[in-house]
Amino acid sequence: MPCEVWRGKLEAYVDGELPLPEANALRDHMRGCAACAAAALERVQMKRSVAMAGKCYEPSAGFRAKIATTFCAKAEPRTGWLRKIIIVPALLTLVFALGLTFYVSRARAERQQVFSELADLHVATLASATPVDVISTDRHTVKPWFEGKIPFTFNLPELQGTEFSLVGGRVTYLSQAPGAHLLYRLRKHELSVFIFPDSSAAGTTASGAFQMRSFNFEEWTQNGLRYFVVGDVGTNDLAALTKLLRDAR
Repeated sequence: MPCEVWRGKLEAYVDGELPLPEANALRDHMRGCAACAAAALERVQMKRSVAMAGKCYEPSAGFRAKIATTFCAKAEPRTGWLRKIIIVPALLTLVFALGLTFYVSRARAERQQVFSELADLHVATLASATPVDVISTDRHTVKPWFEGKIPFTFNLPELQGTEFSLVGGRVTYLSQAPGAHLLYRLRKHELSVFIFPDSSAAGTTASGAFQMRSFNFEEWTQNGLRYFVVGDVGTNDLAALTKLLRDAR
């Protein structure tokens, strides 16, 4: 298929909306076509820039506190004590409910934002001509490479006897915090494993499976680190790699 046809599919690819067979075919094409790979990477970087710019318009903590104070203010200076007893608890209940709803919505939005950024990093890596900075299938080569480059250490699993193979790794960033990005291969699929300090993962606290666009995710916290696994494979395959990482010593 000529490059002109593939270029028309790049927007759907970076958004995870391209059917899996076409996504795999486009990924294979980009490995041999630097122009298409660069075009895909440019689109991913543009998405991330727009997402970061949007954060400039989030309400500040001070503004939210001011709104909450306004809700809690006395309704009327001359209101009788009986009316105050009825109204104030009702207002407090309303404020609590609104605050809880806002907190849950914000937490959900932040979690989705984290997964969106990780999906973009995964796509950008697959589209890059140099997806990893340290190329090795040996965990004893890849793990030491990160020493001095990120402020933590981690364990990698032994893959002998499994269908997974280690491709390599690179340093990456999430919410300006440095972390490790490891690339694994399963049959014809690549899976990304991201590791960050737990406190840096954009406030994300939930664990478990998640699906966004055409990717499946697994996340968990272990030994003060937050792990994310992302790939276009089935949940069983993702769970198998997750178990290997959890049990790594």
